[in-house]
Parts: sequence; C-alpha cells; structure tokens
Amino acid sequence: MPDTVSPPRYDPFDDTFQRDPYPAYRELRDHDPVHRHTDPPFWALSRFDDIWAAVRDHERYSSAQGLTFYPDEIATLGLAPTLVMLDPPRHNQLRGLVSKAFTARRVTDLEQLIREFARERIAELERRVVDDEAVDLHRDFSAAIPNFVVAHLLGVPQADRVRFNPWVSALTCLQDNGFRVDRKIAIDSVAEMFGYFSEMITARRSDPGDDLISALTVAEAAGERLTDWDILGFCFAMVAGGNDTTGNLISHGVALLDEHHDQREQLVADPSLIPNALLEFLRMESSVQALARTVRHPVTLHGVRIDAGERVLMLYGSANRDEREFGPCADQLDITRRAPRHLAFSSGVHFCIGSHLARLQARVAFEELFARQPFVGVDLAGARRLRSPFTRGWVSLPATGINSR
Repeated sequence: MPDTVSPPRYDPFDDTFQRDPYPAYRELRDHDPVHRHTDPPFWALSRFDDIWAAVRDHERYSSAQGLTFYPDEIATLGLAPTLVMLDPPRHNQLRGLVSKAFTARRVTDLEQLIREFARERIAELERRVVDDEAVDLHRDFSAAIPNFVVAHLLGVPQADRVRFNPWVSALTCLQDNGFRVDRKIAIDSVAEMFGYFSEMITARRSDPGDDLISALTVAEAAGERLTDWDILGFCFAMVAGGNDTTGNLISHGVALLDEHHDQREQLVADPSLIPNALLEFLRMESSVQALARTVRHPVTLHGVRIDAGERVLMLYGSANRDEREFGPCADQLDITRRAPRHLAFSSGVHFCIGSHLARLQARVAFEELFARQPFVGVDLAGARRLRSPFTRGWVSLPATGINSR
C-alpha cells in the first residue's frame, strides 16, 4: 500500500506550527474552515471571506471580552479600556476623540526624525561589521525604530525609554505562554507602566507640551474629553501593540526579499515600489496572525453552529494567503501584486488606527536600508522566532550581506 502522510495539524502552541503555520492553515481552509479547538476551547476561522465578514460585524462578533482565546485576560492584567477591546458606540466615541490628537499630520511630521534615526542605526550596523561584532537586524534595527518612535510620540524622556522593553516583554511572555506563567510579573509590569503614564498625564494636564499625551489631554469632541483612564488605555495599546508589529513587518520584509533577490533588486532600483511591497510583506507574513472575538448571538457557518458566548479566533495569517481571495499564487511573494482587500490591519470599525504610522516607519526603514545596504539579508538558521499563537515575529534575526562601507 502507498505511504500516507497525515495532514498538518493546527495546534497554535506546537513547535512545527510555530516555525511554519501555513500548511496547517491551508488544511483548515480546504477541509475544516470552522475548526473546533478544545484546549483551550475556541473556534477558528481560516477563510478570507468568513473573517472579512466577521470582523466587520460587531453586532455578532464582540471585542469587549478580549482578543485572545483566554476568558480572563482583561481582568488578569487590570487593563484600561483600549480601543481594540471596545464595541460601538463607545468604541466610535473614543476613537473619534483619540483621532483628534493622533492625526495624520502628527504622523507625517515624524518622517525626517525617523529617517535620521534609521540612518544612525544603519551606521551602527556597519560599525559592528567593521569591529567584527554580531549584527542582529531585528534587535538592532527593525525593532529599534518603533521603540524610538512610540517613545518620542508619547513624550517619554530619553533616560526613561529603556523601561519600554521590560514592560512589553513581560506582557508578551504572559500572553504567548497562555497565561500560564507567573502572572505577578505581568501584573507588576502593567502597574508600573500605568503608574508611569499616570504621572505623565497629570503633568501634561497642568503643563502641556507638543507630545501626543498632551494632545490627548485636550482633545474634545461634542463636549466630551478623554479621561485619564482612556489615555492610559491608548498608551498601553501603543506600547504593547504598536512596537513589535512594526518591527516584525520590517524584519519579515528583509527576510522575504532575501529569498527573492530579483524582487529585492526591483525595490532597490525603484523605491517607489516600497509602499505596495509593504502590504505584500504583511499579507505573506502577517505580524498579527490571529485575534479573537466573542459571539453575541448564535452563528452558523458552513453548517457549523457557534453558540453565543463562545470565542472565535480570526486567523488573519491564513486569510491573507487564501487562494479564494488572492488566486493560485497566494503563497508566493509578488511586490507588484494589487490586492483590493487584505486583513493585515483588520477591517471594519477596528481597522488599525496606527496603520499610517506603521507604514511610514517601514517605508522609511526600507528606503534608508536599501540605499546604503542593497544586499542586506538574514541568517535564518541562526534566527530565533517569537513563540506566540497571536503574533508572528522574531526575537533575534542575524543580518548578512552588510558592507562596512
């Protein structure tokens, strides 16, 4: 009898899945598009159309109980109400107020500052090559850019910026390990972060500056202003959610192009292709692989009933490679691809409010990196991936191909 090979199994904690989730995603899309996971219990959607419809239907799919498949994540951390964990109408009210301060103009005004910082980081990479030191693309370049930008936006003094990483690391560790590690570490980190930003908010209310927190304290719409708790929720989202996703976008882009030198040469020759390429990088390697919703009313999909109160995990990483949406070459990189829809920044009322900031940082990063180091690549064999059911990224990604100039 011919040998049979078992289909790849979807297990968000499995090492094989963590290294390469895409065969398991394909199996789900083709044969089990409404998948039941038992430990912990949740449903997983894997097809583009199903997820696109679900994330745009806040009446049936609620964000207010959290975005992972763990039932007590908000209570565990004592979180402030962030935008991503609110439903309309409160979500729309709060988003409108935040948008008064977090404007497109505030973001675009950062471009030269980001460009100068990116050049400094590239010069540091080149120095390390000269000195025969280890060069880590992710830690020393990709992740450094959003860390710098978020701290600058929030008005955090230079001396305090080293405090960001421990906060983010503790929260990520708790979430990625299924809330099964020492919760005290993460709870203490949240308390420390909230205490720090509470003091900043109080100071900015009495003596505002030109930073984002100052702008949030005075933002007003229809006679309503943001409370301290509202601003704390936004700071939490910026620090915990805005850093690693952008850094991983940059690192994944370099890694993908190192597998496709012809497309890397295209970008080097024509930097105007970079904005579209960024969307393709995000489609191929979505920084946010999955987020959950809670079903408010019973839903039936593909003949499967999901009851009210159950968690549904939206597998963005699967949807963004769905052949039904992107054609037979959905799993192949094409920096010139025109995709009218994708889910890298979600959709509907929860479309990522920081998407314009992420695209700006990544665009500038690639423009500067390829202008100085057109052959930059990565050592995947020596890399270490972030372990997470929800995000896809790197802990360490050694760089190759960097010239000392």
